[in-house]
Amino acid sequence: MPYYTKIDQLVKAAIDNNMTIGELTLKEEAKNSGKSVEECYDRMEKQLIVMEQAINEGIKNTAKSPSGLTGGDAAKLNAYASRKTIGGKIMVNAIAASIAVSEVNANMGRIVAAPTAGSCGIMPGAIISIMNEYNIDRRKAVLALFTASAIGMVISTNATVAGAEGGCQAECGAASAMCAAALVEMFDGTPDQAAEAAALALKNLLGLACDPVAGLVEVPCVKRNGFCATHSIAAADMALAGVKSVIPPDEIVDAMYRIGKEMPSSIKETAMGGLATSPTGRAFAKKILG
Repeated sequence: MPYYTKIDQLVKAAIDNNMTIGELTLKEEAKNSGKSVEECYDRMEKQLIVMEQAINEGIKNTAKSPSGLTGGDAAKLNAYASRKTIGGKIMVNAIAASIAVSEVNANMGRIVAAPTAGSCGIMPGAIISIMNEYNIDRRKAVLALFTASAIGMVISTNATVAGAEGGCQAECGAASAMCAAALVEMFDGTPDQAAEAAALALKNLLGLACDPVAGLVEVPCVKRNGFCATHSIAAADMALAGVKSVIPPDEIVDAMYRIGKEMPSSIKETAMGGLATSPTGRAFAKKILG
């Protein structure tokens, strides 16, 4: 991965080299890893394939997870997408795909942590659904994953992507920012617009609690992945329309880190607060954990 520690550095380097953030990241990955550009590209394409496989598996599977908390919702949404929907086919497909991947994770299936298992459905759901809907060149989608990885690395360097350290704003917030930037570049947006999309997505999820019922990455995590996929699409559309974040991207990352530090441990993946301690959440925990 490139050794850029700030999003504004990424944007400047991409512009100076007349590249997208994804193209720049691929080049830097090859240089830093000692592998060829082709090898690095092929490895990332394999991640895309795993994402596609998880979507296909999750949409077909109607079985409940071992805990009984989740399962079958992706199949319901996939069937619903063929009808007249409020948000339209694209949005429902992205939600279905995101939840599909999260349900595969809940069933101990193979997924790509993007950047974490708890947020694994957001990027595949949005990126692959958009790629398929608009017949976007597959290479663009792979390069978009490099774009996302660059944003994710900056967030990891300056803050965290761990719910246990920063709440769900760190997991789903980071994934949404990564995804939004990737979508912008898939639609031929500029590096500046990709950064703005990341900023808009992350800013709107600041303070999000991580409060999994029974300590499992299922409730509210699975459905949250579906919501955040549409959140990423909205942020990308805003940025492509020319909407900008008043607060710069790097300052938002810093704010997310500070907010995470200020959060009580009860809402940082401990299952000691929030939804996890609701009457229903406690009842499920008792049933599942004994």
